[in-house]
Formats: sequence, C-alpha cells, structure tokens
Amino acid sequence: MQRLEFIYVGQSQKGGRGVFTTEFIPIGTLIEICPVIVFNKKDMDLIHQTHLHDYYFLWDDDGNSGAIALGYGSLYNHSFHPNAEYFTNMDAGTLDVYALEDISAGSEITFNYNGSDVDASPLWFDIVD
Repeated sequence: MQRLEFIYVGQSQKGGRGVFTTEFIPIGTLIEICPVIVFNKKDMDLIHQTHLHDYYFLWDDDGNSGAIALGYGSLYNHSFHPNAEYFTNMDAGTLDVYALEDISAGSEITFNYNGSDVDASPLWFDIVD
C-alpha cells in the first residue's frame, strides 16, 4: 500500500490544494508512504529561488539535504493543530504519514511543518489555521 484509496487532493480553505479523506481514518493508521527525491545543500540553495521552496522537507538534522515528497506528500497543508504526522524513513527513502488522531470523513489531513505536532515555532509564511 502506498496510500489509502479514499484520500484525494482538493481545494483547501487554507489556500491552494490540500489532502482530504472521504472515509473515517482511525488514529495510528498509515495514510501514505511517499517516496522522496533527496537533494544536497547546493540544490537546496537553488530551490530557494523557485516556487518549489514551499514544497520540500529538510531531510537531515543538519539541514544539509532536502527532499521533495512524491505522491501527495508535498501537498499536505500545515496546521499547529494537526490530525496527522510524518516520519522521515531515511533507509527506505520515504516520508510516511500517519493519523495522529481519528480523522472524520470529509476532513482535510494536515500536519505540523515543524516536524513535531506540538512545535508552534513560527513558519516562513502566514497560515490559516
């Protein structure tokens, strides 16, 4: 399984597109396994000059590499009150998305871009939360 068959990309009230579910998702469920394309610091500096800047993840603790998540991975919106979380799986080269709480049908699936569901550090853009 790469992703639950009943999640989809749609227009979000948070702005732009987001990932939604048509069915109930229980807490702890693996929502999606997103393969990633990893790039180095030099490429990261170039990406900062493009629209892709808002769609990549830091891939290591030192900030020396980044990754673009394939599948729906780079389309999940941020929330300081997320209903999902992601884990970087360095060995598999994936970003794995899990339900942090029960998610009701019709809901947008969000995670905290800071990497922790309780990290309220400011982001590089204004959000609708």
